Amino acid sequence: MSSALPASSPPPSAQRLVSIDALRGLVIVFMLLDHVRETFFMHHQVADPMAVATTLPELFGNRLLAHLCAPVFVFLTGLSAFLYGARQPDGRAATAAFLAKRGLFLVLLELTLVNFAWTFQLPPQVLYLQVIWVIGLSMLALAGLLWLPRPALVMVGVAIVAGHNLLDGLHFPPGDAMHVPWAALHDRGWLSLGGEGALRIRTSYPLLPWIGVIALGYAAGPWFAAHADPAARRRRLAGWGLALLAGFVVLRALNGYGDHPWVVGESMLRTAMGFFNVTKYPPSLLYVALTLGVGLLLLGGFERLDPRGPFVRVLTVYGAAPMFFYLLHLYVLRCLYLAALAVWGPNQGTYFGFDSVAAIWLASLALAAALFWPVRAFGRFKARRKDIAWLKYF
Repeated sequence: MSSALPASSPPPSAQRLVSIDALRGLVIVFMLLDHVRETFFMHHQVADPMAVATTLPELFGNRLLAHLCAPVFVFLTGLSAFLYGARQPDGRAATAAFLAKRGLFLVLLELTLVNFAWTFQLPPQVLYLQVIWVIGLSMLALAGLLWLPRPALVMVGVAIVAGHNLLDGLHFPPGDAMHVPWAALHDRGWLSLGGEGALRIRTSYPLLPWIGVIALGYAAGPWFAAHADPAARRRRLAGWGLALLAGFVVLRALNGYGDHPWVVGESMLRTAMGFFNVTKYPPSLLYVALTLGVGLLLLGGFERLDPRGPFVRVLTVYGAAPMFFYLLHLYVLRCLYLAALAVWGPNQGTYFGFDSVAAIWLASLALAAALFWPVRAFGRFKARRKDIAWLKYF
């Protein structure tokens, strides 16, 4: 990074973009931490929801921290779509077109480069429909929803996020006409294209709740409009963040709706783990309230930090080129794992893996530092070459 700093603070519009990129960069680092766990701690995997009674507390904390990633990504995708439209002469029409094209691009990316990074199988035997897929489809949904008046959009978003758990008991068996669409929308499961040996599809990220999250992100866009008062925006971020967390605590304490029940554990620590053990697949009401509550507070916090400070500047490097970072880190992790397995062989049963969660953190920090330079180079190239249209999709 250049050591030269501007003589004065950037204008408010620049500070807004810095806060968004900084938050996106922070959750990217959390995502890296979780993916290092998935790569080098396969011998001690966790389920979702996690088995509180048997999961290591430090591993539980590692996974809980990573829960922030997907909701913040999807919410900021909606928010960024609004800001994109605010800069276009034809506003919502341009935004809808961009969302449709980029959404389709992300779905294609998930089915090809992303899935290959996870499996290294060609032709693939399994397709995992994960976060890039669900962001892409959420963008396609938002391309239609953004034409609604803002109050109606808020109502749709809240209704989906708060009400979809009423559908938790709804299931359709294989062979039923609703089995495939419902597996993609709400009921995480396996799909098979044909008989034995056929391609299998895992709907890891059911879509429906994420449509509500991206809609709420878009509806929050006016808080960040050029004419918006920064102090009022920070109050809204703090107020809604605290309200979501308070709602989470109350609903979780009542233990009646919004997620699977929690029980008192053998210790205070295990009880707390159970209380915060929320469901990600599909994201429950309480999962969204907890993670977006924290996310809004973090976004407000970044608005209060000096955008020229080293911490913010490093995070914005990652947040300015999120798709490039995502693809790069997946392939780097996979190659590192295969190289370690070739050199040292399996040391954890059939896997090569670390002995502790602390090693996951150290490896994540080292990898984040190593990836900083190519990500920064790509970000600068992207900013410099506005004439290359496809770069905006990264």
